[in-house]
Amino acid sequence: MEEETLTTDATADKKQQQEEEEPRRGLTPPVTMSRLEEESEGCEGLWELPVELSARRPECSHCGRPQKVCLCPFLPVHPLKVSTCLYIIQHPAEESRVLRTVPLLAACLPEDKCKVLIGRRFSEDRYPELASVCRHSNALILYPGAGATNLEEVDLSSPDPYVIIIIDGTWSQAKDIFFKNPLFRIPKQVQLRTSLSSQYVIRTQPTNACLSTLECAAISLAIMEKNDGIKEAILRPLQALCSFQLQHGAQVHHSKEHLLKNGLYDKPMPKNKRKLRRMELLVNNVKI
Repeated sequence: MEEETLTTDATADKKQQQEEEEPRRGLTPPVTMSRLEEESEGCEGLWELPVELSARRPECSHCGRPQKVCLCPFLPVHPLKVSTCLYIIQHPAEESRVLRTVPLLAACLPEDKCKVLIGRRFSEDRYPELASVCRHSNALILYPGAGATNLEEVDLSSPDPYVIIIIDGTWSQAKDIFFKNPLFRIPKQVQLRTSLSSQYVIRTQPTNACLSTLECAAISLAIMEKNDGIKEAILRPLQALCSFQLQHGAQVHHSKEHLLKNGLYDKPMPKNKRKLRRMELLVNNVKI
């Protein structure tokens, strides 16, 4: 009996030891309120750290630039009086660019003379007003090519106001918009014949003859309105923008054509044969 009692006691002790070790084997012990309070006190403040939100710089409501670099002093005091209406067809990627020129252009003109439409595809159903404009006899679309007439040679004797459509985007984006939207092949296609080099020197252009949207609009309006003062007034804020950026660390961006001809192009040459061929044409002064 004594031996049996010892065995029973040993078995009970072993069972109690197993129960005590169970939490150590991965079993979760019961959670009590006191334990939660202890853990909460130990983590107090970790998820309540103050988050400092980056304040957006206040912008000028007129030129759209930050107030510290406002370009309003370089804009016309009053919107320029023009009879020609501009329709700017803007690729969505241009809308997010910081140093874009269209807001400056719009700030120079009356609201009803500069309308900006953003998108890639423009159907007649979704844009009935644009379709009506494209079908007007006095509508012109500024896009260079073999079928384009020099704007300086267009007969502007009509008493009705003219409309000029300009595509705002990189050359590849503009090409995509022009050829994939049948509406834009309805108006008379025109191009600029000018020796003016782009003053938009803080952005790389494909060739020395390529101009920014603002520059194209300035030259076109000067021709349409027969007033060179319009060109000077619209180019003034662009000159101020580039000057300010260069004073604060920006570099002059030569055209891709200039870099290739002078052995300064430091990017890998494209593997795509079509793109490579275009770069060869740039070097050989072939119009593309």
